[in-house]
Amino acid sequence: MGNCFGSDVPEVGAVKAMAHAHHAHPQATATGSCSIMPSILAVAMAKRVMAPPSAARHAAVSPATMPGKSPPPSATATTTGGGGGSRRPAATGGRSEASPDGRILEAPNLRVFTFAELRAATRNFKADTVLGEGGFGRVYKGWVDERTMSPARNGAGLPVAVKKLNPESLQGVQEWQSEVNFLGRLSHPNLVRLLGYCWEDKELLLVYEYMAKGSLENHLFRSEPRKGGGGVQPLPWSLRLRIAIGAARGLAFLHSSEKHVIYRDFKASNILLDTHFNAKLSDFGLAKDGPAGGSSHVTTRVMGTYGYAAPEYVATGHLYVKSDVYGFGVVLLEILTGLRALDTDRPAAQHNLVDWAKPYLADRKKLARLMDPRLEGQYSSRGAQRAAQLTLRCLAGDHKNRPSMREVVAVLEEVESMSRAAARMDGSASPRPAARSGQSRQRPGSSSAASLDWAGPAGGHGTALPSARIR
Repeated sequence: MGNCFGSDVPEVGAVKAMAHAHHAHPQATATGSCSIMPSILAVAMAKRVMAPPSAARHAAVSPATMPGKSPPPSATATTTGGGGGSRRPAATGGRSEASPDGRILEAPNLRVFTFAELRAATRNFKADTVLGEGGFGRVYKGWVDERTMSPARNGAGLPVAVKKLNPESLQGVQEWQSEVNFLGRLSHPNLVRLLGYCWEDKELLLVYEYMAKGSLENHLFRSEPRKGGGGVQPLPWSLRLRIAIGAARGLAFLHSSEKHVIYRDFKASNILLDTHFNAKLSDFGLAKDGPAGGSSHVTTRVMGTYGYAAPEYVATGHLYVKSDVYGFGVVLLEILTGLRALDTDRPAAQHNLVDWAKPYLADRKKLARLMDPRLEGQYSSRGAQRAAQLTLRCLAGDHKNRPSMREVVAVLEEVESMSRAAARMDGSASPRPAARSGQSRQRPGSSSAASLDWAGPAGGHGTALPSARIR
């Protein structure tokens, strides 16, 4: 596991592909990378230096220690009072400090919560407020006052997602730090916003904007009914494109930022959707600063999710910026097909979606058989072909042959324009056959899946379903 105050150990970890009897659900539970960008952790996280609970506090943060670590020589403690919430975080619908292209903040604007405040906001972490659970811990829905960020009664004020670390999770401590390091300063409309954090004794928590529509994974693969409602409706083609473009923009921002941040765990469960289905990347527990000093890659322990990790990274531990592009290609393929990247319930030849689907992507005559039948043929055939070509390029075995994420965004915007033009011409997208003659396919969904009300970052784990992990 990497050192949170330096580079990861240049070691290639073992890849453990875990086959499961029901709906293999790739998820990452291992974390071990920490940002090499200037740390923004505040010693204000320590209980003894916090401002009074009644004040709306924000951290102007600097390098700090983690539990069980010795402080670096330059570590200092700084906190600032918020003066009644005058520097409060913007509401979940937007981000006042972000330009359309995003930026890295010179200093974070994070609220330092007390454990008592978050306990009150979640009604003592009541079971019916649980949004999801993973290796990091549970995620709860809470309510805070929009002006002061103080706890509010249930249903009043601003909804938030509170991620609470399991005290026994050593990996979660590093993940917690990485989340604060990156999301505390990265500002972009397509990144989930971190509102604040809490560190008191052994209690480590993170507070995010609440994402009302849950994850892309929910909408692509879940068909179970909601509590008191029907099942998730299949995403139409236009909405799938919009989500893909939003996620691509978020990834392009990370790659073009000063530090060339490598996300390292791009997958459908880490793409969260707000009320209007705007896509935002969540879970920066595995994020890592990209290569510097003219290097083409960084060497690090292999960590992430089997099925999404780029082949060169799995084989050598060499992590490139375009290793993320491979993961995007896998998710784009899931968007096209409505199938999981890995699923051992499918016929043996179809367990690995990428291996099975590549011949279909390369042949426009076969592409219709690959497309998700729940689209019912309502998509632009030209747009689908262009998206399939892009997917193949993203999945190239050699990272040098993959497009940049800026190019990916441009192509997806072109596909979206094609689809809109087709819809204007005949009132709907050009139809394609919905049936897949002679093809066996396991439909997505599992009776054991958790509630679809999950709507916040859960450390990349979401619900506690079986997973294929890279440790």
